[in-house]
Amino acid sequence: MTQSFDAAIAAFAPALPLGVGLSGGADSVALLLACHRRWPGQVHALHVHHGLQAAADGFLAHCRQLCEDLGVPLHATLVDARNARGDSPEDAARRARYRALQLLALNEGAAPLRSIAIAQHADDQVETVLLALSRGAGMPGLAAMPQHWTWGGIDWHRPLLRVAGGDVRVWLMEQGVPWVEDPTNADERFTRNRIRRQLLPALQTVFPGFRDTFARSASHAAQAAELLHDLAVQDLAAAGTPPRIASLQSLSRARQANLLRHWLRQHHGATPQAAQLDELLDQIAACRTRGHRIHIKVGTGFAVREGDVLGWYN
Repeated sequence: MTQSFDAAIAAFAPALPLGVGLSGGADSVALLLACHRRWPGQVHALHVHHGLQAAADGFLAHCRQLCEDLGVPLHATLVDARNARGDSPEDAARRARYRALQLLALNEGAAPLRSIAIAQHADDQVETVLLALSRGAGMPGLAAMPQHWTWGGIDWHRPLLRVAGGDVRVWLMEQGVPWVEDPTNADERFTRNRIRRQLLPALQTVFPGFRDTFARSASHAAQAAELLHDLAVQDLAAAGTPPRIASLQSLSRARQANLLRHWLRQHHGATPQAAQLDELLDQIAACRTRGHRIHIKVGTGFAVREGDVLGWYN
């Protein structure tokens, strides 16, 4: 069920000291203010300057003034968040932001920060699920954003993930604390902005409880993704690394696909497209003679037959 802003903060119990990702927007300002009030002297603000728009200098200036007014230490860094050819600009910026936040938390201050809080809320979760559906994502994509996870030696939290975005802004307006608006949030060339401005109001009209139902679906998908991961680990252990073709052939097509996605992602950092994976599965099924050749583009590299095993190179 969705929560009030105050209930979400009351339920939040991170390890201290805590870093809060601060962009200068309403959501992150609200989270920083609430955490600072609850744990005075234990909260640091972490700001990532992406260098992607002229307004970014103003975001940093606002964050500096806010943190000075609150007496909260601010740690800021500039990153190159430009996307490579064929990469999503939003995904590139997100990866750069999380890497930068991790480095700030580990390197800044008298001691490394133990936790980082990110201000994404229930509307962001719905947008993520809708984006995943639009891309034909599997269970990991439909699981959307976890409320808590561990990465890079840090506990990461999204304490507002069950709070409606509008409720966050109402709370902040009641505090009388200013924030900045990112001008790109109104640019409907970005899919997420079109979802926020066009789809969410329609969902609110047709399905008023959509935040709760989407959250339940994401939770079910997360459980299913965990089970698929555990099965892939077991199947890969039995098939060997790299996997033996005969061992793959002994599995159902669905388990082969699950194993191959896991192996390619964990051992080679590759994510196959659906058509690539289907072609690879067809070739594995047809691989019944010693001379059968497999050489298929998968992700950024190639899956190849190497004797009795399936190899990969880029």
